[in-house]
Amino acid sequence: MPKKRILVAVLNWGLGHATRCIPIIKALQEHDFKVFIASDGAALELLKKEFPNIKAFELPSYNISYSKSAHTFKWKLLRETPGILKAINREKKEVKRLVEAYKFSGIISDNRFGCRHSKINSVFITHQLNVLSGSTTYLSSNMHQKYISKFNECWVPDLPGNNNLSGMMGHLKKTPANVKYIGPLSRFKNTPQPKKYNYAVILSGPEPQRTMLEKKLLYSFKASDKKIILVRGVINEKEMLSSNKNIYIKNYLTSEALQKVILESDLIICRSGYSSIMDLAKLEKKAFFIPTPGQYEQQYLAKKFMKQGVAAYCQQENFTISKLDDSKHFSGFGGFNFSVDFRDFFTFFERK
Repeated sequence: MPKKRILVAVLNWGLGHATRCIPIIKALQEHDFKVFIASDGAALELLKKEFPNIKAFELPSYNISYSKSAHTFKWKLLRETPGILKAINREKKEVKRLVEAYKFSGIISDNRFGCRHSKINSVFITHQLNVLSGSTTYLSSNMHQKYISKFNECWVPDLPGNNNLSGMMGHLKKTPANVKYIGPLSRFKNTPQPKKYNYAVILSGPEPQRTMLEKKLLYSFKASDKKIILVRGVINEKEMLSSNKNIYIKNYLTSEALQKVILESDLIICRSGYSSIMDLAKLEKKAFFIPTPGQYEQQYLAKKFMKQGVAAYCQQENFTISKLDDSKHFSGFGGFNFSVDFRDFFTFFERK
């Protein structure tokens, strides 16, 4: 019998949505599905590098960007909402065309609202059943849950119960019938490596905040005698050189190379994005978080793990090298179960 065809569609907002879908794509291949990928921008480029033999499609861009000020980000996003809704409608039409042309058996959409089809089983992946947005959290969460309800299933990459990673974002008082917890997702394997770096700085996320943090960290580390590697999280830019011989800079690393760098480092400095947290938990690493200004989700996660004694953090504008010393008082990540039997979830695509 011909292999069932699955379209995996990924939101291009930082690289986290793409990286956490890598283990799902690999599992689909291992279970004899034929996989197609779809996204736009840097997320699409990353997936094409990871899976050069998989057919890829470009989807309309949501064009989500951050403001330079944390205080204006939410209102900037609200102003961009009409454009995002237009992109979702264009995305729906493109997905309909792709389903008719390639006869997909199912769709897995990581936070792309228009990537579903009424005639085939469609899955939505998110760790945000509640979307934190300050005073508008109830409204943003309600809107998100309505979108989720249009999909046949919603897969939350976390564990049920109290020993979880996403906290209140991924856990409601009453779990909707179409929600399933599939366990945390990470493309990495925890294989011990000899230490090479004091700090690994892993950057990603929308501009201009990614570049703003990069400049601040490079300035802070310019006279440091620590061994540091900085992975910029950009795909198609010219390689950057550092004036400090102790700082090694890479634009982008493949999964295998990035895994090695993280395991070779004593402390990981990064955003408190959920995909980064899953990777750190998988590799059982110590981290120092610098949440993206104005992004309530990252602020919440940074505070959550500080309160639990797992990882230190500070606000971007307050960062100094001396704050990294706080990390010696925190445990680092560990104790989370990453063993997922995807076969149980993939039977979902046999039902239509």
